[in-house]
Amino acid sequence: MTRPHPARLSGFTLLETVIAIGVLAVLLTAFMYAFGPAMSGIRHSINIQEADRLASTLESELTTLRSGQQTAAIKTGFDKSFQWIIQANEPATALFVYQYRGNPSQRRADGSLQPVSATSGVAGKDYLVVPMLRQLSDPLLAQDLNALQGVVFYVKCTQLIYSKGQGLSPGTAGSISDPQDGTLASKGDDYKQAVIAFAADFYSMPANNQAYFTGSSFKNNFKTHKKPLFTRNLAVRR
Repeated sequence: MTRPHPARLSGFTLLETVIAIGVLAVLLTAFMYAFGPAMSGIRHSINIQEADRLASTLESELTTLRSGQQTAAIKTGFDKSFQWIIQANEPATALFVYQYRGNPSQRRADGSLQPVSATSGVAGKDYLVVPMLRQLSDPLLAQDLNALQGVVFYVKCTQLIYSKGQGLSPGTAGSISDPQDGTLASKGDDYKQAVIAFAADFYSMPANNQAYFTGSSFKNNFKTHKKPLFTRNLAVRR
């Protein structure tokens, strides 16, 4: 009986292995090219949905005067809105909107829930997901970041001024003027109108850790935010 040649019993040749690897690389490249943009689009949509939910938080928290937020210029919720819209354009007082895990049975001095740093537990039972708005200068922001749930958004606010024939158009960032005569107002009492319309630009932060915000990273990159992920026109009332 004739036995097969030993070469015929061996595995793949080097040439066959190289060809198989090349085909696999082409298929992976085609897969990434086809599905990469789709995955990016999904992540983009998720971030937009989250920012959309937090837009109402921004609007309501701007007019909520919490304990410890009163100053000589901030005596009412409207005063707070006025000052924070202006100060949102400075890195030291930048506005951040986010969600964190809060303990439903423990409250802090400002009325907000105490953060729950543990990631275990059941939402709605062991902790509540709390939407919040704080300035970078607020020491409670660092506590909340330890219990973060989701993405942190920096919010840039710019007054919207109505003009006949043009509708609403952005004013000067970092200032608020009277829509009637253009007079700059330095505090809420100087602003004679009942409503401040403003555009809120949401920028998704590249990092969620406390070090990014409490260190110099955010301040150093403050002016590099070019295109907002999400924009919403909002208003606060006196």
